[in-house]
Amino acid sequence: MISVENVSFEYGEGGFRLHIPHLSLRERERLAIVGPSGSGKTTLLNLIAGILLPKSGRIEIDGTDVTGLSDAERRQFRASHIGFVFQDFALLDYLSARQNILYPYRITPALKLDADARSRAEALADACGIGDKLDRHPAALSQGEQQRVAICRALVTQPKLILSDEATGNLDPESKGRILDLLFQQAADVGATVLAVTHDHELLPRFERVIDFAQYREVAAA
Repeated sequence: MISVENVSFEYGEGGFRLHIPHLSLRERERLAIVGPSGSGKTTLLNLIAGILLPKSGRIEIDGTDVTGLSDAERRQFRASHIGFVFQDFALLDYLSARQNILYPYRITPALKLDADARSRAEALADACGIGDKLDRHPAALSQGEQQRVAICRALVTQPKLILSDEATGNLDPESKGRILDLLFQQAADVGATVLAVTHDHELLPRFERVIDFAQYREVAAA
């Protein structure tokens, strides 16, 4: 489903150089990436999502060369095909929790905001324990609640690829297990692949494959 070939990306001046000779993900796979801070884990997710572009190489998702799309095309492709749980949540302050969950439907006409989508948003919110907070804005939600809104938004379009950047980082142990169950169940229901970045080694046994990202990091020359 995902093929990353000979990707090279330099971050800042004197920072790190990310070079991945080859990385492929199978359909329905659950893959976790670990590694020290600054090793490029979040950068990889942003490259796959088309938020960043590599200096060289290509990224192909479900037959589409993401690196060959324009900025607007990448944004629409991301909204239609990828669910992304951002580490900083990336919620819009002026929208309610419900509106934030349904935000992907505002980005591209390829997604239709209908009764099924609205019902799915409410069902996901209930499953995440925030069903009674859908009319609140982010400022009125705790960090854990904001994170659950971000998770619902990533799942509401039933994407075939789910990118998770520390999706359970601000949750208590019981909630972590429940949210991971939800991610995996939603992925299984639509045949999706899950690619997760995590520092929580207790969660690693839940994944089919674990990659230590330190092996891909090179120190950039000053």
